[in-house]
Amino acid sequence: MKNPLKLDEEEVKILRDFERGEFTSLTNFKQEKRQLEEAAHNFLQKDKRINIRISSRDLETLQKKAAKEGMPYQTLISSTLHKFVTGKLKSVE
Repeated sequence: MKNPLKLDEEEVKILRDFERGEFTSLTNFKQEKRQLEEAAHNFLQKDKRINIRISSRDLETLQKKAAKEGMPYQTLISSTLHKFVTGKLKSVE
């Protein structure tokens, strides 16, 4: 019987690794989960506020782009800044 699941490349690799026994159970899953949740919360927490002045035209463009993406414009700005500071924003030249 064929496998009815359609797996992407990464999922196929995970399945192969699992079948080879390369995964082990965590001995203290609840503690590990709590630590990872706390780390994610601390990393993603927005604890600073800034005020910036930009042109009306730029703000309108940002608002339109954010609306197209289905998100608030502040979220778009924050996401773009985060990508920039983490080196994930590619420069178009």
